[in-house]
Amino acid sequence: MSSDRPPNCPSPCPAPASSAAAASAGADPERTATAVADLRLEEVMGALSSSLRLTIVRKLLLESEEFDHSCHWFGLDRPKSSLTHHFKALREAGVTRQRQYGLERRSQVRVDDLNARFPGLLDLVAAWTPQP
Repeated sequence: MSSDRPPNCPSPCPAPASSAAAASAGADPERTATAVADLRLEEVMGALSSSLRLTIVRKLLLESEEFDHSCHWFGLDRPKSSLTHHFKALREAGVTRQRQYGLERRSQVRVDDLNARFPGLLDLVAAWTPQP
């Protein structure tokens, strides 16, 4: 039994009030809604059609050791609003998941999910060489 689940709580256990309030405010702890079976190739490829988004995913694949990477970790010289758009495109296509930490969203590539649905795709992204 999970330590955060109240005794005799049916499965699935309802979210605590604080989590429900955070979710209704748009602050989901893990921001991914796309199930593996629902990942669509055209949406994933559309998200990866931008060289900036390819760079983000590639950096996460090759240099990331932890889940917790906010947009400043990438060292991209872009306005925050632009980066927000690109991270949203990756998240909504199912390429990444994000967790909310205060005012920051931190990203991770859905490696297992994408490899299961589209074998070899992430290998191509990791092997991609950005043009100067």
